[in-house]
Amino acid sequence: MSYTGPKVHIDLAQLAKNYQLVRNEVGNIPVMATVKANGYGHGAVEVSKVLEKEGVNYFAVFTLEEGIELRDAGITTDILVYSKLDPNRLSEAEAHNLTLNVSSFDDLQALKSHQGDSIKVHLKIDTGMTRLGVPLEQSEAFLQEANQIDGIEIEGLYSHFATADEGDLSYANNQLNKFNDVLTIAEKLGINPTFIHCSNSGAILNLPESRFNMVRVGMLLYGAFPSDEVPQDLPIKPVMTFTAPVVEIRDVKAGTPISYGGVYTTEKDTRIAVVQAGFADGVPRPWYVDGFVKFKDQNLKITGRICMDQLMIDVGSADIQYGDEVLIFGSNEHGTIDVNEIANTINSTSYVLVTAIGIRPKRIY
Repeated sequence: MSYTGPKVHIDLAQLAKNYQLVRNEVGNIPVMATVKANGYGHGAVEVSKVLEKEGVNYFAVFTLEEGIELRDAGITTDILVYSKLDPNRLSEAEAHNLTLNVSSFDDLQALKSHQGDSIKVHLKIDTGMTRLGVPLEQSEAFLQEANQIDGIEIEGLYSHFATADEGDLSYANNQLNKFNDVLTIAEKLGINPTFIHCSNSGAILNLPESRFNMVRVGMLLYGAFPSDEVPQDLPIKPVMTFTAPVVEIRDVKAGTPISYGGVYTTEKDTRIAVVQAGFADGVPRPWYVDGFVKFKDQNLKITGRICMDQLMIDVGSADIQYGDEVLIFGSNEHGTIDVNEIANTINSTSYVLVTAIGIRPKRIY
C-alpha cells in the first residue's frame, strides 16, 4: 500500500553544501554541529552521518539519549551533551564517550565522587542568558575548583548569547566582554581548554569577533537564518520540504462556513480541497489567517482553522485532483514557500516550525 499522508523531504546534498558554506565563512575554525531535537526535525542520525563524512569536528545534542542514539548508529565524532549534568548517569556518559556540560558547583561535586576514567567536560559560564551556567562573579571559584578534579579533562569553556540574532548588538557585546573576562581568569589559573566557544548561528553572522576557536552551528546548516535581523549573504538553502496530499475536493456555494468555529466563509461559489496534514504534523496553526499552500506555482489560500490532522484550501478552478501533493513549506517543482516567511507572518521563528514536525510525516531522504 502506498503512503498517502504528509511527507518531509530532506535534501542531504543541500545539507552538505550548507555545511561547506559555513566552513568557508569561518575559515579554519572547527565547527560544532548542533543536531539536538532529532536534528531540528530533520533526523539526527541521517544528518550526522552526512556531516561526519563532510568532516565536521564535533556534534552537540541535548540529552544523553540523543548522544547514545548517534553512538548506536555508528557515529564516532565527539559529542557534547548540552543538558544539565545528571549525576546518576556519569558511567553511562563515559561508556558512550560523551562530553558533558558542567554548569554548576553541584556538577563539580558529582564529578569529584565519580570513580572512573577521565570524563571530557565543557565548563559553562552564564554571561546573560540566565539559564544554565555559573554566574560571572562566581566563575573564578568555579574554574579553580574544576581545575583540581582529577577525573575530568576540561576540554572546553563556553557561554551562550541571548540576543546575537538581533539588530541591536549592545547586549551581545556586553556578554562577549564578560566572556572575555572569564577567559582572562582561566588563563591566570593556567586553564587552557582546547575549545572556547560562544558563537551560535546568529553570532557567526553578526559578531565575527566571537568565533574564538570553535563555532556552534545549528539553524544555518538546515538552511534557514536564525532571524531576519542578521546579514543574509550566505547562500544557504532549506534542507526540508514539507508536502501533503489532497484527499477530497468538493464544490461549495458562496457563504459556506469552513472548519472549526466557522471563522472563514467562502465569498463565492468555489471548490474546496481537503489536504491531509494538520497541526499535529507540524503545520503551524496560526498560519491559517494569511496562509496558503502552493501547487504548480499558484498560491492556494488556506480556508479556516487548521485542524489536528487536516486543513482545507480554496482551489477554485485549479487543475488539481485527488492524490496531488501540495507544498506546505520548502522548495520543489510547485515553487518555494520560505519557512522564515511563515515564521515572520505568525510572529514565530523558523526553529519552532521545523522542530514541530510531528512523528507522522514520512521522512524521505
